[in-house]
Amino acid sequence: MCGVSELAEVSNMALMRRNKLCLLICGMATGIPSIADEYPTDAYFGDTHVHTGWSADAGFDGAVKTPVEAYRLAIGEEITANSGIKVKLNRPYDWFMITDHSDAMGVINKVVEGNEEMLKDDTVRGWSEALNSGDEAAASAAKSELILMQSEERLPSVVMDPKWMRLAWEETVDAAQQFYKPGEFTTFIAFEWTVNADGGNNLHRNVIYRDGPTRTRPRLPLTTFQTQDPLDLWRWMAEYEESTGGKVLAIPHNGNLSNGRMFEERQFDGSAMTAEWAELRARYEPLFELTQMKGQSEAHPSLSPDDEFADWDIWDKGNLAVKEKEEGDIQFEYWREALKAGLRIEGELGANPFLYGANGGTDTHTGLSTTEEDNFFGKFKTLEPSNKQRWAFPLMAGPTQTYVGWEQTATGVMGVWAVENTREAIWDAMKRKETFATTGSRMKVRFFGGFDFSGADLESDLVQAGYGRGVPMGSHMTKAPQGKPPTFLVAAIKDPAGANLDRVQVIKGWVDGAGKAHEKVFDVVWSGSRTLDAQGTLPAVGDTVDRKTATYENTIGATQLAGVFKDPDFDPAESAVYYVRVLEIPTPRWTLYDKVRFGIKKMDQDVPLVHQERAFSSPIWYGPEG
Repeated sequence: MCGVSELAEVSNMALMRRNKLCLLICGMATGIPSIADEYPTDAYFGDTHVHTGWSADAGFDGAVKTPVEAYRLAIGEEITANSGIKVKLNRPYDWFMITDHSDAMGVINKVVEGNEEMLKDDTVRGWSEALNSGDEAAASAAKSELILMQSEERLPSVVMDPKWMRLAWEETVDAAQQFYKPGEFTTFIAFEWTVNADGGNNLHRNVIYRDGPTRTRPRLPLTTFQTQDPLDLWRWMAEYEESTGGKVLAIPHNGNLSNGRMFEERQFDGSAMTAEWAELRARYEPLFELTQMKGQSEAHPSLSPDDEFADWDIWDKGNLAVKEKEEGDIQFEYWREALKAGLRIEGELGANPFLYGANGGTDTHTGLSTTEEDNFFGKFKTLEPSNKQRWAFPLMAGPTQTYVGWEQTATGVMGVWAVENTREAIWDAMKRKETFATTGSRMKVRFFGGFDFSGADLESDLVQAGYGRGVPMGSHMTKAPQGKPPTFLVAAIKDPAGANLDRVQVIKGWVDGAGKAHEKVFDVVWSGSRTLDAQGTLPAVGDTVDRKTATYENTIGATQLAGVFKDPDFDPAESAVYYVRVLEIPTPRWTLYDKVRFGIKKMDQDVPLVHQERAFSSPIWYGPEG
C-alpha cells in the first residue's frame, strides 16, 4: 500500500503522462457512458454577493451602478465604473446575482434626489446634504451614522417605509429576468438580510430563490426592521415555500466580523439550542461564505496552530463597527471550528446545525464583481483604482481601530458542479452542497468519498468511479463496512488563465469519545519531486514572482493534481468531517499590481504583495450511525 507521499508521486507521474486535464476531472473521458448527464461534468463559476448603488451603504459611498449595469459587466461587457474609468472583466461569469440590502433598498436614490417626504426628517436631510456636497469625509460620516443607527434599531421611520423598497425590488427582479439566458448565463433573484446585532456584529444572510418573477416579484424581501432573529428568517423562508410552492436558501456571510456570534452554540435570544432549531438552520442554510473582500473565515492561526496555511487574509478586529474583539469567542467565527462543533452538537441534540458547504463571494459594494488581482476595483467606490493611494485609504474606522485599504481582498467566487447552466440546476447543486469556493481563481476541484477507491481509479475514469462507488462533496458517508477506513479521490485542475498548482490537502476534523474536537491537515498530492520531511512537513513550492514587474512564471507547480487519500487515523466509532484545500503557486497580489502600475515607491512593510490563491471543497461527513 502506498503512503501519502508515494501516492502523490504515483498520481503525479500518471497524470502528467496521460495529460488528461479536464477529461479526468470533469468526467468526459473516453468510456463515460451516454448517461453521463445524470451527474455533473462541468463546474460553473459565479458570485453570490453583489451590491449596487441601491444598497444604502454602497450609495452613501458614492456607488451609482444599477443591477442592469452590474449584469452587463458580469456577462463581459465594458462599462463605466463609479469613479468614471472604464472596467471590463478578463472573463465573464457563468452565473450571477444581485444581493442588495433589503433594509432601505432603493432609499439612497431618493435621498440623493432630495425626495420631499424624506427630507422632512432632519437626519435624512443631513444625509442628503452630505451626499450632494461632494465632500467625501461628510459622506463617510453620514454612512457611519447610518450603520450605527441601523445596528441600534433607531433609523428614521421614513427610511423603513416599505413603499420605497417595492419599486427597487421589482426592478431587481426584472433585471435578473432580462439577463437570464438558460444554457448560457444564469441569474438568480436574491437579496441580503442584514442583521448587525449588538451594535455591528455581522449575522448577514444572502437569500437566494430558485424561482422566477411569478413567485418572487409580488413578495417583498424580509428586513431586519421586522426581525433580527435568524429563526424568524428560516420560518419566513418555510412559509414562502409552503405558500408559493417555490424554493429558497440562505448563505450566512463570513463570520470573522460577527464578534463570536455566527456559530454561537445558543439561539439568537440566548436560549438553548433545540433539535428543531438545528434542523431548520441546516435545512435553509446549506452553504457558508468562507472568503470575501472582508477577509476569510476558514480557520484562524490561533485556533489551528499546526496549520501552516491558516494565516491568510485575516480580519480580526471585532465587528462591522470595528469595535474591539471580545475575548474567548473567536472559535465561533470560523468554518472549520463550526464543522467540528457540529459533530459534537449532533451527538448531544440528534441534529447538526452547522452542515455548511463551501461558498465564496465578493461582497462588492460597487456593482463591480472583480476578483482578478490585476483588475481589482475594490469594495467601495472610494477604493476603485482611480484612487492611486487606495492601499493606505481608511476602509473602515472604529473608536480605536481602522481597517486600511490594503486589507481588502480580491476574492472570491464559487464553483458549482451542475448538470447544466440553468437556474434550477445550479440552485439544486448549491442546495446539495456540490460546490467549492475559491479566492478568485477558476481552478476546478473534485472530491469523492467511499470505502474502496484505489490508485487504479486515477488511471481510468475518476468521476465515474466517484459517483458510481462513492459520494461527492457535500454528502454524508454511510457507516463504515466492518470498520473499513474511508478512502477519498481528490483532483484539481489549474485555472486555464492562471497559476499552476502547489498542492492538494485533505483537512479532517473529528470528535473523540470524550466529546473533544481534533483536526489534522494532510498533504495528499503535490507538484514536483518534493518529499515530506521527518516531521511530515512538505517544503514550500518556490516563488517566481518578480516584485519589480508584478509578473510570475509557471515554471514551478503542476497543471493538475490527483490522488487517493486513506485516513490513517480512522476510528469507525468517531464522527468526522473532511474537506479539500488546494493551493496555487505564489502570484502577485493586487497591491503589487498597484505598486507597479502607479509607480508607488514604498508601501508599509506589513502590506502583502504576494499570496497563494486557494480553493476549498464542500465537506464530506462521516457518522458511525450512517
